[in-house]
Amino acid sequence: MKLLPFLRRYLLPAGFGLATYATVRLLNDTISRFEFWERGWGQNLLEAGMSMLLGYVQLTVCDALLRYFDRRGPATPQPRHLLREVLAVAGTTAVLNNVVFLPLAAFTDDGLSWGDTAIINTIPLLFMLVYYGWVRSHHFLRTALGQQLQLEQAAHEQALTELKFLRAQYHPHFLFNALNTVYFQMDEDVAAAKRSVEQLADLLRYQLYDQQQPVPIRQELQYVCSYLALQQVRSSEKLRLSVDIAPQLAEQRLYPLLLLPLLENAFKYVGGAYTIEVRAALTAAELTFVVRNAVRAEPAVAAPSPAAPGGIGLSNLRRRLQLLYPGRHALRIEPDGAYFTAHLTLPLLPPA
Repeated sequence: MKLLPFLRRYLLPAGFGLATYATVRLLNDTISRFEFWERGWGQNLLEAGMSMLLGYVQLTVCDALLRYFDRRGPATPQPRHLLREVLAVAGTTAVLNNVVFLPLAAFTDDGLSWGDTAIINTIPLLFMLVYYGWVRSHHFLRTALGQQLQLEQAAHEQALTELKFLRAQYHPHFLFNALNTVYFQMDEDVAAAKRSVEQLADLLRYQLYDQQQPVPIRQELQYVCSYLALQQVRSSEKLRLSVDIAPQLAEQRLYPLLLLPLLENAFKYVGGAYTIEVRAALTAAELTFVVRNAVRAEPAVAAPSPAAPGGIGLSNLRRRLQLLYPGRHALRIEPDGAYFTAHLTLPLLPPA
């Protein structure tokens, strides 16, 4: 048996009735300068027992009224709704107290006086209003927390839906580029085209099975290297590709498929000196991923400006970063003389 529900159901009403009786008895005896122990103990026990019984009745009736108003009232309580509740609770409390306590006061001690009537109608009402405020505040707090949890759950589900949509856009984009590479190989080297198809299969397998859960960064970097190998086959022999990956990057985890759009953008706009530099470093539990590519001098084919979306790949990357690393990432894409540099910083999760 859980302790709190037991106390709430069985001991709280009895304690409520006794506290009410003790307060009424204390005030009444103070005014009349009468000591309660001078009264018969049978009479004291009778009044205390009736008070405890009345406590059960009062709290039961109060809880029933609140359930009634919850069923019929608005989801968000309004002042008029709360006023009706308070009046209903106060009215039932007044009726019960006058039915039980006034007869007891009339046939005990020096009889019923106006002071007794005022005390009997005031003190239990104050106790009941305190109980009502406690119950209602607890209920409103639980309701607010439940609504906040539902909003967070809805936002989480919406973010997952948007991530799936972005991935659905990204896969055809990647597949188009990869198949285009194989297409150019078919006329020149069928064996090389077959190897490219095998590499493409490995890349797609990684995309299909890792989904949106964090993966060890070594897997992501292996995927990057496989992609670079596939793209280098398509590129001209004059392409100079430089890759520098820190050996410390191993079991730290990050969300997958966030690095590839920067590589795709570099291969798309490479020109001039025809150089692409890729660097991955570990700095204070953060991944620093830099892609730097030479660009053509002609404005018509130069790389996009930092304000431009850069196509579906980079626009999707920006949105995915906002969803997966809100306020915890940095992405800069900017010209650097005859080069164009993309600089991405991400926090890494510890190894699983």
